[in-house]
Amino acid sequence: MTDDAVVVEPWGGPDSRRGQVFAAVFPHSDDFSIFAGGLVQKLIREGATGYFIRLTNDEMDSYDLSAGETMFRIEQETRAVAAAFGVQKVYDLNYKNHYLDHAMLTEIRHRLIALFRFLKVDTVIAFDPWGHYEENPDHTISGMAVEQACWMAGRPLDLPELADMGLRPHFVTEKYYVARGPQLVNRVIDVTPVADEKLAAMLLHATPMDNMFRQELDADPACPWRTVEEFVRGTLLDNQPEYRGFRYYEKYHHIGR
Repeated sequence: MTDDAVVVEPWGGPDSRRGQVFAAVFPHSDDFSIFAGGLVQKLIREGATGYFIRLTNDEMDSYDLSAGETMFRIEQETRAVAAAFGVQKVYDLNYKNHYLDHAMLTEIRHRLIALFRFLKVDTVIAFDPWGHYEENPDHTISGMAVEQACWMAGRPLDLPELADMGLRPHFVTEKYYVARGPQLVNRVIDVTPVADEKLAAMLLHATPMDNMFRQELDADPACPWRTVEEFVRGTLLDNQPEYRGFRYYEKYHHIGR
């Protein structure tokens, strides 16, 4: 994909997505703020209704807390971030952190199909199932489950019993996929107008951010970051070169509209 083929998505007016529904589906609490915090705010400001579906319990994302304390803190932090963004509701599926292996793929897919039909999701934000060199199995499996569920949610013979519960088939027709490694990028969004809000949201994920910062200090005591905020800003916000005049932006493999 050449740079000429990358579309810069403009910000629409406050009613440009009125009546639409999006779901950010990620395995971990901080994924949707780090990778898509700007897009989430954009869609909501354009009038869409948003939901966050968190697949794991995040029990392994603290520096020195017990699993129980870690899960409790991150659950509260996730809801604080959702409220700050204006996300309608958080759905926690609570699978074991780092164990979204293939044995769970079908079950996760079926639960997502039910939620996509119930919420009438038009747009998803998730990890790219075709992203390369991904080390975290949760990222890989979640992307696969989302991609499959988007299609199967619209097929009447997949989980037909859901129709008897009032959950009619509903295709998810737009996807914004993100990746930590190389991926096909065909859509870029300027998030400079909401960069401060994105930073504030990432800092609300206090437990995982503290974990990342302290691991960085352990690996390199001479690292330039002296506080969690400096670390988050330096590694997760100010870590990209300017692109087409944009200081802050998010890159996506976009499918649909």
